[in-house]
Amino acid sequence: MSCKKNIMNELVIGKIGTAYGIHGWIKMFSFTEKIENIFNYKPWFIQCSQNRKRKCLELEKWKYHNDSIIIKCKDINNRNAALKLTNCKITIDSNQLDILQNGNYYWKDLIGCNVVNLQHYKMGKVVDLIETGSNDVLVVQANEKDAFNVKKRLIPFIEPNVIKTVDIKHIMITVDWHPSF
Repeated sequence: MSCKKNIMNELVIGKIGTAYGIHGWIKMFSFTEKIENIFNYKPWFIQCSQNRKRKCLELEKWKYHNDSIIIKCKDINNRNAALKLTNCKITIDSNQLDILQNGNYYWKDLIGCNVVNLQHYKMGKVVDLIETGSNDVLVVQANEKDAFNVKKRLIPFIEPNVIKTVDIKHIMITVDWHPSF
């Protein structure tokens, strides 16, 4: 694992939780589809809100604990050292992600897309996504002078019924959705 690599396209893939035990183990939250997939990406970098510097995090081992994962990192050998990492974001260079076939998208590709409906009404811009279990949901920040006085829209990511087209190249998503929702 090379930690000297500069991150060009930083992507948050997890978060450090609190210390677990006294020997430097740490609770970890994975944002990958299957929690253990986080270990497919290396190197990891961490960035803590109190310290803006990015630091390489070298993993020694990991294991399941209840419904989550705990990790042991190099040079983190006691509870106090582990506690200093609480709430740090785990990031990677997004260039490590697999190239997806047409019709499949990473959430990072959808955030920032402009959303228009079939009547060409500009619904706003995707600012987040929510995973509901049955389908993902686009969180669309409405335009400042929205004709329907809507601040945010929640639009289900259901193809082809609601989501008609996704054009990553032109940063545009076309939906069959009424702007008053």
